[in-house]
Amino acid sequence: MSDMRKSGLPDEEVLESVSFEEFDKPTYEEWQEEVVKALKGGDFNKKMFTPTYEGITLEPIYTPAKHGEQIPISVYPGAGGFMRGTKASGYTTESWGVSQYVEDSLPKDANHASLYEIIKGSTIHNIRLDEATRHDQDVQTGATVGVGGTSLSTLQDYSELIGRFNFKNNPLYIETGASSAIVLAMLRAAVEVEKKAVKDVKGLVGADPIGGWVKDGTLHMSLDTAFDEMAHTVLWAKEHSSSLRTVLVCGDVYANGGANDVQELAYTLATAVCYVRQLAHRHIDIETIAKSMMFTFSLGANFFMEIAKLRALRMIWARIMEAFGASEQHRAICVHGRTSAFTKTVYDPYVNLLRNTTQAFSGVVGGVDSLEVSPFDQPIRKSDDFSRRIARNIQVMLQTEFELREPVDPVGGSWYIETLAIELTNKIWAEFQLIEAKGGIIAALKEGYPQEQVHAMLMERFKNLAFRKDVAVGSNMYANMTEELLDAKSEKQSLLQQKRTEAIESFLKKVEPNAVAASKSSLEQGSTEPGELIDLISFAAKNGMTMNQIRKALQTGDIPSETIQSISSHRWTEQFEELRMRTEAYKARKKDNVKVFLANMGPIPQHKPRADFSTGFFEVGAFEVLKNDGFETTEEAAKAACNSGADVVVICSTDATYPELVPPLATELKSIMPEATIIVAGAPPKDLEPVYREAGVDDFISVRANCYALLRSLQDKKGM
Repeated sequence: MSDMRKSGLPDEEVLESVSFEEFDKPTYEEWQEEVVKALKGGDFNKKMFTPTYEGITLEPIYTPAKHGEQIPISVYPGAGGFMRGTKASGYTTESWGVSQYVEDSLPKDANHASLYEIIKGSTIHNIRLDEATRHDQDVQTGATVGVGGTSLSTLQDYSELIGRFNFKNNPLYIETGASSAIVLAMLRAAVEVEKKAVKDVKGLVGADPIGGWVKDGTLHMSLDTAFDEMAHTVLWAKEHSSSLRTVLVCGDVYANGGANDVQELAYTLATAVCYVRQLAHRHIDIETIAKSMMFTFSLGANFFMEIAKLRALRMIWARIMEAFGASEQHRAICVHGRTSAFTKTVYDPYVNLLRNTTQAFSGVVGGVDSLEVSPFDQPIRKSDDFSRRIARNIQVMLQTEFELREPVDPVGGSWYIETLAIELTNKIWAEFQLIEAKGGIIAALKEGYPQEQVHAMLMERFKNLAFRKDVAVGSNMYANMTEELLDAKSEKQSLLQQKRTEAIESFLKKVEPNAVAASKSSLEQGSTEPGELIDLISFAAKNGMTMNQIRKALQTGDIPSETIQSISSHRWTEQFEELRMRTEAYKARKKDNVKVFLANMGPIPQHKPRADFSTGFFEVGAFEVLKNDGFETTEEAAKAACNSGADVVVICSTDATYPELVPPLATELKSIMPEATIIVAGAPPKDLEPVYREAGVDDFISVRANCYALLRSLQDKKGM
């Protein structure tokens, strides 16, 4: 009471404390009884329990009586398996890292963009490398450069990339592909050329060879070579740049393939265990290994599941590292989160801003160490200043306006999330053990097991979108028919190739051939000393060798990896997007479309619900829907449908009127429009479906219909 008076409120405005003693506390059974009444005959178990892709059934309500035993009462943040976070203070003393990536094709442009990001609120230099650089290729090898990020080849490129970077204040985040040895060594050379301190470089310059192997189906080096080079980077960083991590374990290849959270974490953790074993086999101690590793995971659409995923991840990794003999402090995991690329859409792309917000929110609440929010136009084009600004400001707002740095473990003690985390942990651990029983992740991938599981999950996601059990706003529901696709702003590849060719040739003109030959010979001989390979590559870079020349020298006597079935990247809405693009391309080419006539029967209140449903159903395919205010007789409806030139006629009314309306209307429509597809809006009773079909009805649409399959068949019939 005294605190309220201190606030300045007059005495008469101070509220007395409210007692709830007069209310009885209902039991779960009493609550369930009331819900059953509200469902009006609906099945409680079907309506109130929600299955997830992870094989977990979400209950309608979580209570201390039923779920209180899941709460780790004696566990505190920063301790006890790190379920509640790896730091006792959470973000209160040190915020998560704001890691807004840049993907400009030219090194100088990437440098300017990243410096601008730092000025505007980012704290990490997140540089995306193009596909050519990740494979140690460049324009001189015939590779297409600039795809997905920045093209690097020479020491000059690296100097242009890092110019004016302050490594003391801002860490790096660079995913290098199968090996980080060349990128790390050339970066080290550029740091020295720029007269910066190598010891100040921190963050990640990390390789994920198994992730690259799964993504591409093969590597341009053997796995043993990749592991050897990984060991060199770890030992070199330990000696020269102790705050730099060089081993990346990335779950994106599984998440973007359609995996559920159990699959993503189980296969990624199995990959991490493989790396630990390979490094230990190369005589690296567990403490050094622990300090060298960083994990990257996508943050998906299921808000609470993503929070639980991060909690489960920390517990399982702590358990794994304990088994390897790591001390408690080295069992903590370092996690970089990024908003999901799989859930981004091409149509209605500004909805991606909302998806980003919830996904970023779940990552922060879940306790990531750094966070990357993808721009809303990610699936369409490379980001620009505007789209990066919006993405970056989501994080800045979470830190400042939403004050998410203040609560330490805000979901700690939640009966729901704590229970979900335990259930998820058990399922992940079971799948992880299954992979171990197969001989580890490499053996499992050669067998094709993870690939089969992820593909099956992708198909299930596509099926649920097709039947609209899952909703992707703007794609399989609520399509915006006036929308124009964003300009892809495609780069002029010929001009980019020319610029990169000129830059490399200009650099090579200054190179001393004898120095290159000496470096090439040293690289071909290889190195047996721990970490020495990085010194050799760095020296070769200073002598003028390009990344591809260095790789060729290192590959002397090596062979590519074994080929496995790859996991391709997808987006959950790609089928509906292709459907709509197919229609729009046909419209542009033929000046025609699938025309859908709504045979609305009776007054507006009678037909409107199903007319609206039908409109939304067909508009996701960008079909032309011909609307009207309804017809009194079947003759009028049939005549209007025929005059419209429609390809499809949808009969819209009520179940009560259909027995009298559908047979005569369908019969008349088929007689005067034999090529048209006749559809009834609504699921027919089993006894009436044969009657309707005999009258001429071809199909039915309802909430249980396969929207994608039907629209696709209508496109095929139209000749699209």
